[in-house]
Amino acid sequence: MMTKPTDSRETAPPLRDGGRILVDALVGHGVEMAFGVPGESYLSVLDAFYERRNALRLIVCRHEAGAANMAEAYGKLTGRPGVCFVTRGPGACHAAIGLHTAFQDSTPLVLFVGQVRRDTQEREAFQEIDYRRMFGQMAKWVAQIDDAARIPEMVSHAFYTAMAGRPGPVVLAIPEDMQRDLVSIADADCYKVVRPHPGEADMAALRERLLAAERPLLLLGGGGWNAQAVADIKTFAEAFDLPVTVSFRCGDLFDNRHPNYVGDLGTGVNPSLVRRVKEADLLLVAGARLGEVTTQNYSLIALPRPRQQLIHVHAAAEELGRVFQADLPINAAPIPFAAAAASLPAPEGALPWAAWTRAAAADYAANLVPGPCPGALDMNEVMRVLARRLPEDAVIANDAGNFAGWLQRYHQYRRFKSLLGPTSGAMGYGVPAAVAAAIAAPERVTVCFAGDGGFLMAGQEIATAMHYGAKPLILVVNNGSYGTIRMHQERDFPGRVSGTELHNPDFAAYARSFGAHGEVVEKTADFAPALERALGAGRLALLDLRLDLEAITTRTSLSDIRAAALKRHAGSGG
Repeated sequence: MMTKPTDSRETAPPLRDGGRILVDALVGHGVEMAFGVPGESYLSVLDAFYERRNALRLIVCRHEAGAANMAEAYGKLTGRPGVCFVTRGPGACHAAIGLHTAFQDSTPLVLFVGQVRRDTQEREAFQEIDYRRMFGQMAKWVAQIDDAARIPEMVSHAFYTAMAGRPGPVVLAIPEDMQRDLVSIADADCYKVVRPHPGEADMAALRERLLAAERPLLLLGGGGWNAQAVADIKTFAEAFDLPVTVSFRCGDLFDNRHPNYVGDLGTGVNPSLVRRVKEADLLLVAGARLGEVTTQNYSLIALPRPRQQLIHVHAAAEELGRVFQADLPINAAPIPFAAAAASLPAPEGALPWAAWTRAAAADYAANLVPGPCPGALDMNEVMRVLARRLPEDAVIANDAGNFAGWLQRYHQYRRFKSLLGPTSGAMGYGVPAAVAAAIAAPERVTVCFAGDGGFLMAGQEIATAMHYGAKPLILVVNNGSYGTIRMHQERDFPGRVSGTELHNPDFAAYARSFGAHGEVVEKTADFAPALERALGAGRLALLDLRLDLEAITTRTSLSDIRAAALKRHAGSGG
C-alpha cells in the first residue's frame, strides 16, 4: 500500500511570535531590503530581523522622513514595493512626507508603524494615533493587525494592493503586544502583480483615431513601467512617428536623445512645447494622471471637456474621467498597454504629421541652447561637464527647488530608471533617495542634486551612507536662499524679502565631519577638476556649488523678475 505524500499545508506550522511571522512574510514576498528607524514599539520585529539578517537587510536611518524617502526611492528604482518601519506617534508623523510622495508619485511602498498595546488604545496612550484616520487620504489602504494569526493574510493584501493597478503606498499598524503573541499559522505565497489590460476594441479605436489626426502628441508618465514597456512604447512611437513628451519628473521613460523626443511638461517648461500641446488635435496620454504641474495649472487642456481629442490610458479606473473627460478612456496599466501598442499595425505611406513631429523635436533642440548665467559659477557649464562625464546609466536623485530647472532643461536622460524625483515637490528628498539608490545599486553612479535648503532638511543621512558604504555624489546648489519662494516673492511682492534668506554652514566641512569627501566650488573653471576628485574619492563626496542668487532660473535673473513686477505694479497703480 502506497503512503500518501505529506502536504506541507496539512502539517501544523510551528509556533512563532508575531514579529517573526511578519519578517518571515517579508522574506516570502521577496523583500531584500527595508529602511527604518528603531523604536520600542516594534522590538519583536527588530529581534526577528536579527534572526533573518542573512535574508533581509535592515538599513537603519537617522530620521523617519529619510527612511520613508529611501523606501520610496527604492520602490521607484526597482519597481518593487519599498518597505519602511517606523515607531508610533512622532515616527509615523515624520514618515508621512515619504508616504505622501509615494501616493502622488504612484510608487509602491509598504509602511509598518509600531502601535501602542491593544489594551491601551482609545485612551490617548503614550504616542497613540489612529493611523487609519491619519493616513486615510495618503495611502491606498490603511489597516491595523490586531491578530497575529492574520499577519500573512494582511501583509499579502498590502503587497497586492501596493502593486495592483496604479501603484501606491499601504500602511499597516502593528500593536506592540500583538507582535509577541505566539500563534501557529502558515505563510502566504509571494504576491502576484495584477494589471488591467486594454481590449482589442480599445486598441483598434485608438489606431483609428490616431490615423485621423493631423497634429498628435504622445504623453508618457505615471508609475508601473518597466524596461520592456519603455522599449515597447519606443517601438510604437517610431512606427507611428509620434512626437513624445513626458509628464513632470518622468523624463527617463523615453530616451531624451531620440529624434521623436520633444521635452518634458514640468516646471520651467519650454514655451514652444506649451504652444504645441495647445495646438495638438489629439493627445494620447499613457500612464500620466494629467496633474497640476503637467497641465501647467490645468491651463493646457480645457476643463472638463478638452478641445483636443483625448485618449487617456491609465491603470486606475477611478482616475479616468476624474478631471478630464476623454474621448477614449482605456483602463490599462503601462506594461500591457505598451505591449499592445507596439503590436499595432504600422501605418502605410507618408504620415500627415511628419513635419509636425520634426518641428517639435527642433523646438526641443533649440531649448537645449543655454542663455547667460549670472555670477562666477555658470550652471550651464556645470551641466555640460556632467553630460560629458557621467555614464549613461547614472542615477540622478533630484530634490525640489529652482535649481532643478537646470536638470529639467538640460540633462538628457538616456536610460530607464535613471531619475528619482518627487512629483509631490517635497524638499529633503534628494539625499535619502541618492543614499537608497547607492545602497541598492552600488554598481551605478548616483548623483544627488539638492538646493541648500533641501539639503539641510536631510543632510544627516550622510551618516547612513557612510555606515553602509554607499558612495553617492551630492551636489549642493547653494545660493543662500529658499530660491523658489524668493522667486515667487519677487514676482508678487518685489523688493520685500521676508523669510527666504538662509545662513548656511560650510557644507563641505559638514561632509568631511562624517568622513566623506567635501569641496567648495565657487568658479566655473574649478568644477570639472573638483568633479574628477569627487568621483575618484572612493567614498561619498559632496561639492558645495556657490551659485549667485541672481541665477534664479534658467531663463531669467532675480533682478529681471523684480523689475518686471515693479513695472507691472506701477502700470496697475499698485
